[in-house]
Amino acid sequence: MHYEGMMIRPPSEANSILLQVTLGCSHNKCTFCGTFRGKRFNIKKDDIIFEDIEFARKHCQRQNRLFICDGDAMIIPQKRLVKILKQIKDRLPWVERVGLYANTKSIGMKTDEQLKELHSLGLKIAYMGLETGDDTLLKEIKKGASSAKMIKMGQRIKKSGIKLSITVLVGLGGRQGSKSHAIETGRVLSEIDPDFVGALSLMLVPGTELNDQYEKGEFKLINPEEMLEELGLMIASTHLSNGLFHANHASNYLPIRAKLPEEKEKTLELISQALKGEIALKPESMRAL
Repeated sequence: MHYEGMMIRPPSEANSILLQVTLGCSHNKCTFCGTFRGKRFNIKKDDIIFEDIEFARKHCQRQNRLFICDGDAMIIPQKRLVKILKQIKDRLPWVERVGLYANTKSIGMKTDEQLKELHSLGLKIAYMGLETGDDTLLKEIKKGASSAKMIKMGQRIKKSGIKLSITVLVGLGGRQGSKSHAIETGRVLSEIDPDFVGALSLMLVPGTELNDQYEKGEFKLINPEEMLEELGLMIASTHLSNGLFHANHASNYLPIRAKLPEEKEKTLELISQALKGEIALKPESMRAL
């Protein structure tokens, strides 16, 4: 495989074939993220992509899922993305699910018919970083989209038949914005009604704008108990028709996997027990991105 630089993938794609088609992130402005700093976004040439698909055909026959890396592969022009998906379908017929990252800009560049076409060619899941539903905070972190646009694009993905997994970031509002962040994120999640929600807990990354704000005293990082309180309020404010709410990423202090709405009350009780000290939290030394 022709891997270049740092790559990231969702935790649920840990056992997937990782096909690096793009380098970096087409947005790359979020204040909390340092993953692709200094890495110019571009799309690899087809001959390299197809050579890697051939490598997977020979060496990855035990893996029935494939994830297209790097950040925001949905931005690839439709004709090229269709060509890539057809090649995957033809050369890796045992692959049951293809996934990729998407953002509001890249989703907005596809028509409803084009999204349905991608789904028909094997694109079964898209991962979108919401981070927060608070419009003031979305501007502060330079996410590049309003909550209304997040809702619209998330709903379009769902309508196409592609499953949607949304990432949110606990602690992103700091101490002052914690309550609004939790409630507004729950509101937006409820309106989108994704299939999956993945909640990560904020870890400051040196070299990012948010970390600089923290070092200057402009951003107040909340403590583990406050993060749990925020997560509880976020879950209480989230109303899904049939979704999974995960907070079992390595960054989280308390692993949670809840089917909503059925397990909401049980999950809120679990958080309450942890806040009372009845359940131990993950030590700081064990947390990771």
